[in-house]
Amino acid sequence: MTEDPRIDPKLLELLACPLTKGSLVWDPEHQELLSKLAKLAYPVREGIPIMLPSEARQILEDG
Repeated sequence: MTEDPRIDPKLLELLACPLTKGSLVWDPEHQELLSKLAKLAYPVREGIPIMLPSEARQILEDG
């Protein structure tokens, strides 16, 4: 990748999962915002978070 995979920490503080209203965790490797409560990963495309449940993928957690 040529782009620096970062998200503004202030933006991350403002964003919440649209389903659970819970906090999100930035995953720089996959360029996704993770909602652990909903077990969804919201994509970030060209620096823009796509906060639509229909665009998110389900994530599996170990344990």
